[in-house]
Amino acid sequence: MSLRFLPSTPYLTYLKASMANPHSSRGIAHLVDKKPNDVVITYAKRTAMGRHRKGQFKDIPVDEMMQALFKASLQETRLDPKTIGDICVGTCHPPSPMYASRAAALAAGIPKDVPISTVNRLCSSGLMAIRSIAQSIQCGEISLGIAVGVENMSLNPRPTPVIAESVDTHTQAHDCIQPMGWTSEMVAQDYSVSRQKQDEYALISHTRATKAMESGRFSEEIVPVEIRGATISVDDTVRPGVTVESLSALKPVFPDWGSGATTAGNASGIGDGAALCIMTTRSRAEKDHMPIIAKYIGTTIVGVEPRHMGLGPIEAVPRILKTHSISSDDVDVYEASIYCINEAFASQFAYCVEELGLSMEKVNPNGGAIALTHPLGMTGIRQVVTGLAELRRTSGSILCTSMCVGSGMGAAGIFVNESAQEQAKL
Repeated sequence: MSLRFLPSTPYLTYLKASMANPHSSRGIAHLVDKKPNDVVITYAKRTAMGRHRKGQFKDIPVDEMMQALFKASLQETRLDPKTIGDICVGTCHPPSPMYASRAAALAAGIPKDVPISTVNRLCSSGLMAIRSIAQSIQCGEISLGIAVGVENMSLNPRPTPVIAESVDTHTQAHDCIQPMGWTSEMVAQDYSVSRQKQDEYALISHTRATKAMESGRFSEEIVPVEIRGATISVDDTVRPGVTVESLSALKPVFPDWGSGATTAGNASGIGDGAALCIMTTRSRAEKDHMPIIAKYIGTTIVGVEPRHMGLGPIEAVPRILKTHSISSDDVDVYEASIYCINEAFASQFAYCVEELGLSMEKVNPNGGAIALTHPLGMTGIRQVVTGLAELRRTSGSILCTSMCVGSGMGAAGIFVNESAQEQAKL
């Protein structure tokens, strides 16, 4: 299925004009330039993902998931755990996440001397963990660290936020704690995103993910983990055989809100999983003969109207491009460069893609959260892992990853492929 979207909104015209920069070539040069103090990623893998309450992680708490991921990653990389300067874990809903993360690291054989922290910025938590480790490296506090993203939504569903009555009287404060399904319906209603369009975008995600699964493509980004005597190495979340007809036959899951266009087929799955990146400086990676698979460029976080939480990428993507003196045209000059934009709901995903003027050929080439699932704390790193694996496979260049964030925010990050298959054109 091939859809072409021609941006025509005044906003997009303004957006491109605002990002125009006479120094954009300098921006691209900055991206691909290699310096000893660059923050680089030497390892980026994820566990397979599990279906909500029915999948392979439904009874596995986050500490046990992390322990298995730490052990598998250390074994595969042969990294001496004594050399780890810090660990940051992005996660949202498990109780006592700091204690669980620290315990998991210790049980995996990471020495007591290695500190650990947790961060919760909802859907961007994993990306925030990457940012935390990168900033610690950039300021010289550490020279090597690990960023983790983990969530088990089967065991730890979203708690219902409770705020004081005096706070709740503020309209935006009230909106920011509403269920995410409500925000999906508000985007669909207020920006006229039809049920048909949502299903069309959802079908692309399901179709691409099924093709990637059948070809074994995801195996390149998954590290098998041993848990309770079983090896977990294949996603159980992808649903083959999804069609236009099967999507259109689904009943709305939020019929009382907005136009009631969100269904189980055009919204992200609720699921379980974990992902991990090992990060260091270029000079240390070269000194210790560690493979350099990507260069970290930077991240950004923005706030948006809580009612339209899903539109975060529309603000975050231009912000990060402008911050690094580049434009979307600069990214697009590399044919195999890609955007990974979280598919929280097809309503917001469709509107973000079209408003940003992105070609769907460049967005989520192996499907996204609608087909794969969306373990909140994992997603920020999962998208980086998946994006970098795709760049290695296609000899691509630049990854721009972005996601909407619960309560009304958006986040984005830029990474440059430096794998052995990198194209000579860089």
